[in-house]
Amino acid sequence: MGETRVDLLHLLEDLRDAYPGSIEETIVTEIVANALDSGATRIVVRTDPAASTLTVVDDGIGMQKAQLARYHDVAASTKTRGKGIGFAGVGIKLGLLICDEVFTETRQTSRSVATTWRLSSKRRAPWKWTEPVGLVAAHGTAVRLKVQHGLSPLVDSDFIRRVLAGQFLPLFDPTFDSILSTQYAHAVRFEVNDDELTRTVIPGDTAAIAVRLPRKRKPSASGYMIRAPSLPEHQQGMAVSTFGKVIKRGWDWLGITPADPTTIGGVIEAPALSECLTLNKADFIRSGSHGATYLAYRKAIQEAVSNQFAEWGASRDQRERDQRRAARPVERDLEKVLIDLADEFPLLATLVERRTGGQRRLPIGIANEDATHRLPVGGPEAAPDDAPDRTRADTEPPTSTPEQIREPEPPAITAPRPATKGPTRPTKYRLNIRFQERPSDPELARLIESTVWINESHPAYRRSITTRAAPYHIALSTAMALSRLAVEPAQEHDFITAFLACWGTEKKLRR
Repeated sequence: MGETRVDLLHLLEDLRDAYPGSIEETIVTEIVANALDSGATRIVVRTDPAASTLTVVDDGIGMQKAQLARYHDVAASTKTRGKGIGFAGVGIKLGLLICDEVFTETRQTSRSVATTWRLSSKRRAPWKWTEPVGLVAAHGTAVRLKVQHGLSPLVDSDFIRRVLAGQFLPLFDPTFDSILSTQYAHAVRFEVNDDELTRTVIPGDTAAIAVRLPRKRKPSASGYMIRAPSLPEHQQGMAVSTFGKVIKRGWDWLGITPADPTTIGGVIEAPALSECLTLNKADFIRSGSHGATYLAYRKAIQEAVSNQFAEWGASRDQRERDQRRAARPVERDLEKVLIDLADEFPLLATLVERRTGGQRRLPIGIANEDATHRLPVGGPEAAPDDAPDRTRADTEPPTSTPEQIREPEPPAITAPRPATKGPTRPTKYRLNIRFQERPSDPELARLIESTVWINESHPAYRRSITTRAAPYHIALSTAMALSRLAVEPAQEHDFITAFLACWGTEKKLRR
């Protein structure tokens, strides 16, 4: 007879890595999710740092003895798609990785049964029947984890509260009672160390959101959006939940972003999305019929959220228009700065478009040399975009035939007439200032082509907005971005100093 041997340790580690959060957060979330699936209306959590234990007791339907025996099979699950948010008792099974012992007591009829379970080696996880200790009263299930380390977050009551409030936010907000009434006839109560967690409406500037699918009269999902000058990190972004469990949070999954992502958040509860959950109930399926359902909901949520952005004036298009309006005075100052610095740093001339009649010229060679030896600042590359291409031979004095000498010179290299009076045509500034979010980029700005992209996710930029120092930040960021074009790395400090000095002078004169 052959034997199949499974590396349980490796299997459990792979299961742990399938979840985005920490293993402690996953354990708590999955234990509570399975309690909710069992119909629990009261979930009690107790932490004991001295004994290094975490105990979770619910008043659900409990399990029979045969069900409890099968519960220890790592590959077994009685879950049905769309009927719950827990996954195969994974919270208990992952507990084997960081616990010395997992004790489970359950009661469905008049008698309680209990087991202990542990991971003894890479391939063995023995369990045995044991005497109940009376954790369950009438019916339900109790789990007690004895963690290996006394400093584990699992024995920290504040950690438990944060996980519950973050992962099951709709269950703590009466706003969602109506849409969750089909799943939970009564509000679910949570207790941590004999302290019942309060259910309150999130304070702040909120707006109700109703999500309607095509050809549906009633909303298929509902929730709210909230805005504030600065939201806590755990409230930023839109969250989508099903049966009260938050599945996704942030802006990336939704595909749209407000003008300032740190000031807007919200939650959308969509019970029907429970059918679209992946096997581990930590994400949504994106293929097949269930994937089509999820994408339909996602599109409807996008439309509802975008409409609220527009109502609040928080859409990115409006933000970009406001930024462009605020950047125009700075651009006018930087226009003069580039012109003034082009003599000292010729490469900057490539960012200035010079027109006929308004060009500044840099003499090359002897002062009284023929005008055909004079070039625009920055060389031929400083000519307008529509000027004809010229090689070095095109700029040399004619020496071959009279016909070639009599050919008209290109407008970009014709010397201005000394007798002409009146103001010259203004030089056109070609450098553009734009804004984009790059949270992981430590640079203040970057130069791409002829555009300086200001990193609006940088803490310094956000501070400049609140302190009304945005013009200086833009000027400094532009100087740092241009320094790599204008000079060698060893001279970047001198260039930035000269740039800011010139900008300060121009700004003072304009005032």
